[in-house]
Amino acid sequence: MDTLQIRVNHLSKTYRVPVRDAGLLASVKSIWSRAYCDVKAIEDISFSIEEGDMVGFLGPNGAGKTTTLKVLAGLLYPTAGEVRVAGFIPWKREAAYLRSISMVMGNKSQMNWDIPPRDSFRVQGAIYRVPPAELNRTLEELVEMLDMEDILSKPVRTLSLGERMKCELVSVLLYCPKVLFLDEPTLGLDISTQRRLRQFIAEYNRCSGATVILTSHYMADVVALCPRVIMIHLRYSRVT
Repeated sequence: MDTLQIRVNHLSKTYRVPVRDAGLLASVKSIWSRAYCDVKAIEDISFSIEEGDMVGFLGPNGAGKTTTLKVLAGLLYPTAGEVRVAGFIPWKREAAYLRSISMVMGNKSQMNWDIPPRDSFRVQGAIYRVPPAELNRTLEELVEMLDMEDILSKPVRTLSLGERMKCELVSVLLYCPKVLFLDEPTLGLDISTQRRLRQFIAEYNRCSGATVILTSHYMADVVALCPRVIMIHLRYSRVT
């Protein structure tokens, strides 16, 4: 029986972006003659991850960690290569696939800032068609695990960064995804909140059996959570 949850073979992603020198003359010239730069975000990477594993995905800034996660989540089309996540081709964006995965980015918020988290959670449950009884049970368990009962009725814009990060995690876990992509989930958080979120992620992985890929520049995250690590390195751009 195949237990691989994620399979990546020779994955590459190249962006073709316009470039020009500074100044008015260069700006006018670029209208008729434009130069382009081929930026290799990721090139020829291959790896596989077993169901239920928690894996660290590490590399320097610009190595392509976030780009890789976006391809796996179906947010970007690859230039080349083959990818299967939970048996699906991610960029086809099938409804069954979208209900199987979640992605949290520490530098971006998915919450509506003008309403309380509790209302956002109800909307999220409706979008993913989670039965009300199941939604209430899951929400109660997640809120208890993160000790966040006292912030559910406050507008999101009034919450601290750590409190908003807790809300982000709850929001993407309400429909119990099989695969969780975490891109810098503890970015900018204080030490005590980082520790609390690590404990929560470890407990969620243990209880749900979800497969987790984690990127982080905080080695404490990786040491505490990831028995296995995948390393990628930088590639260079080419002007044409």
